[in-house]
Amino acid sequence: MITVIKNGEVYAPKYLGKKDVVIAGGVIEGIYDAIDVPENFGNIKVIEAKGKMVLPGFIDSHVHILGGGGEGSFKTRTPEIQLSEILSGGITTVVGCLGTDGVCRDMNSLFAKSRALEEEGITTYIYTGAYDIPVKTITENCKTDVILIDKVIGVGEIALSDHRSTQPTFEQFANVVALARVGGMLSGKAGVVNVHIGDGKRRLEYLHRLVEETEIPIKQVIPTHINRSIKVFEAGVVFAKLGGIVDLTTSSDPDFLEEDEVKASTGLKMLLERGIPVEQISFSSDGQGSMPIFNEKREFTGLGVGSVKSLYREVKDAVLKDGVNFEDAIKVITSNVADNLKLFNKGKIQEGRDGDIVIIDNESLDIQYVLAKGREMVSQGQVIVKGIFEK
Repeated sequence: MITVIKNGEVYAPKYLGKKDVVIAGGVIEGIYDAIDVPENFGNIKVIEAKGKMVLPGFIDSHVHILGGGGEGSFKTRTPEIQLSEILSGGITTVVGCLGTDGVCRDMNSLFAKSRALEEEGITTYIYTGAYDIPVKTITENCKTDVILIDKVIGVGEIALSDHRSTQPTFEQFANVVALARVGGMLSGKAGVVNVHIGDGKRRLEYLHRLVEETEIPIKQVIPTHINRSIKVFEAGVVFAKLGGIVDLTTSSDPDFLEEDEVKASTGLKMLLERGIPVEQISFSSDGQGSMPIFNEKREFTGLGVGSVKSLYREVKDAVLKDGVNFEDAIKVITSNVADNLKLFNKGKIQEGRDGDIVIIDNESLDIQYVLAKGREMVSQGQVIVKGIFEK
């Protein structure tokens, strides 16, 4: 199948103007000023994108694809994610991870779930390990996981500054990062360590020590949840000013933020105003993690599930409510993530890269079409490809 996306305003994420994008064999064949497609000419599908913007497929680098939660006992474990949930958020690539529970959910199951989602039509990767140090892996250690297992691109999410972490020493943490880095070097992968930052008073202390006391580059670690509180956010600003990458979590309820929590869209604006280059900023959803639900009186009423659809919601809010430049906003879920994780075929509309495309309405910015590796998965706002067990 050859697909031609015609007359769209292409953001690659750099704005290219009105272009036609041709996808063949699941890969972007070229980007043209205008091409003529003869009627009834072979196996060619044309998507008319006039009045729409054409974007790279979104990358969510932190999703509990097996489900998350469980901190309130077994009944609070969240379910596995379904394909349609991912696609409806414009996401064509996910990185799966474990969280607090690395016992009842393990790396074998995470690997199998990532394979299942890939067979259903999207691209998947995983981090090895969970909150714990020592890291629970598939092979003998996290370095060999990164080297030998195609899906494994790094380690995480390792919990620091959190009462749920295993309270590792700095030396134990630095050793994990060193193993991940060498594993990445030997396999051509990023080998990054995704670091869950909690509310503890140490905040990003270990990450600063890593920079000061070792030879490991600062971008080998990516702290996430830095918008969980203003104190953690400010620590993230300091880290970013040293050259580090910071990741903001999107899946909180925007109507009932915790008292000092920073909304992801607002956090993006604040970071840019502080002079942090946009290339050092990313969003991830923490999708399928458990999320508290509050009523209008801010009273806790139960648990919900963090949504991967929040990833693009916060990008829209950054543009429509916080006045962030559109190109900058899109980068935090496309090219920045691809660059940080060395996903060389993802994150940009460029000849030779995978045909992962999201088409949105020019005015509302609502998602109209999603293509994953050239296959149309969402059409006119409706998911048309679902997982095998979805109705």
